[in-house]
Amino acid sequence: MQKWVCEPCGYVYDPDYGDPDNGVEPGTTFENIPDDWVCPVCGADKSFFEKTD
Repeated sequence: MQKWVCEPCGYVYDPDYGDPDNGVEPGTTFENIPDDWVCPVCGADKSFFEKTD
């Protein structure tokens, strides 16, 4: 699955791990994360994330 990086802080969202501390179960693609989810490091919203290579 595609990883996504937060441009402001460099946090990498990896769907294999999800973000269970913030309600996103492992295996959740970035597109399926709720729209109100924010970066757990800096608080940026999803619009600040870019696909990684």
